[in-house]
Amino acid sequence: MQPEPVIGYVLKMYPRFSETFVVSEILAREAQGERIVIFSLRPTTDPKFHPELARVQAPVIHIGRPTSVNRLWEQLRAVGEGLVDDVARELPELLDHPADEAAQAVEVARQARAHGVTHLHAHFASIATTVARLAGRIAGLPYSFTAHAKDIFHEDVVEDELGRKLGEAHHAITISGYNETDLRRRFPQQSLNLRLVHNGLELERFPLRTAGARADGDRPRLLSVGRLVEKKGFSLLVDAVAALRSRGIDVDCDIAGDGPLADELARQVTALGLQDRVRLLGPVTQAQVGHLLGSHDAFVAPFVVGADGNADGLPTVLLEAMARGIPCVAAEVTAVGEVVIDGETGWLVPTGDLGALVDAIAEAVAPGTDHTEMIRRARRLVEETFDSRRQAARLRKLVTTERGDR
Repeated sequence: MQPEPVIGYVLKMYPRFSETFVVSEILAREAQGERIVIFSLRPTTDPKFHPELARVQAPVIHIGRPTSVNRLWEQLRAVGEGLVDDVARELPELLDHPADEAAQAVEVARQARAHGVTHLHAHFASIATTVARLAGRIAGLPYSFTAHAKDIFHEDVVEDELGRKLGEAHHAITISGYNETDLRRRFPQQSLNLRLVHNGLELERFPLRTAGARADGDRPRLLSVGRLVEKKGFSLLVDAVAALRSRGIDVDCDIAGDGPLADELARQVTALGLQDRVRLLGPVTQAQVGHLLGSHDAFVAPFVVGADGNADGLPTVLLEAMARGIPCVAAEVTAVGEVVIDGETGWLVPTGDLGALVDAIAEAVAPGTDHTEMIRRARRLVEETFDSRRQAARLRKLVTTERGDR
C-alpha cells in the first residue's frame, strides 16, 4: 500500500500578510487529513499576522541563504552521505543558477528527505518554483507549482525558464481560466499537465451579511483593500472620489493595505483636499476585512495594468467581498471578468476608465436602489466555484494521480 503523501510547500516567504490564499489552502488540505511541511526561503518582514496562522499545524522550516563562501561550504558539508551522489549528479544544473538558489535547493532536498516529504509544491512560478524544481531533482521527488499573475505576466518573466518549469512539473496549476488560456497559448507542448484550480475561501468566515439600508443623509461608504502598488489602481479611486464630489455625490472612502505607494497616495489625497473623505487604514487582518466588508456600501477594485506589464490575477479580497454580500465595482483585467459579470454579479468597467468607474460607483451607491438579487448571484458564484474544501480535494487528487493521467 502506498504511504500517505507528505506535501512540502516551498514558499518564498512564510507567513506573508498579503498571501491569505496560501494559509486558506494549507488549512483546507490539513482539514482533509493531508500532512504538510512548509519550507520558507526568506524570513518574514511583515509586522502583522492573521489569526488564522495559529490554526496551521504544519511545521515551518526556514531555509537560510549562504552569506559567505564559508557558509556555503558549511551548508554543503551538512548534506551528508545520503545526498552527496545526488548533488554531484545535479551539479551541472545547480551551476546554472545563483549560488543562494542552488544552496537552498540542496537544503530543501535534505530537509524534505528528513521529514518524509513525498511531493514538493510551490506558489508562484518564480524563485519558489526554481528551488522546488532543483530540490526535486536532487531528492528524486515530483514537484508542482501554482502560477498566479506577476510570475507569468511581468516583463521580467523568462519564457524559456517558465516553459521548462511547466514541462518538467508533475503538474502545474493556475488560478483562472484567463491564465490557463494564456499559458496554453504560449506553451502548447509544456502545458499538457497544466490544470485550473481556483484559490479557495473558508466560506464560513465570510457569511452573507444582513446589513440594513443606509440611513437617509448618511454618506455612502466605499471600501478598497490591497497592497498599495500600481496595479491595484488606488490612485484612480482617489480621483473617482473627487469626481463623484464634483457631481454632487459625497462619499467616504477607506483604503486598507500597505505598500510602496502609501506616501504618494497620501499626498494625492491632500492635494485634492480629500483628507476628510479618504482614509488610508494601513494593513488590516482578515477578521478586520470581514468587519469592513460588513459595514461599507460598495467595494471598489479599480485595477490597472502596470507599466511593467504586471496585472492582478483574481484577488482573494474581491472574492471575499462577493461572498460577504457587498456590491462590487471592478475594473476588467485578466480574469476579473470571470467573477464580476457586469449587471449580474457586479459592475465591470474598462480598466483605467475614470468616467466609467465613477458612473458604476454612482449606480452602486444610489439611494433607494435594491441590489439584493445581484448580491445573491455573486454569493452563489463564489460558493460554487471558490470553496476551499473543493479546492483541497482537487489538489489532493492531482498529487496522487500519475503524471499524464489527469
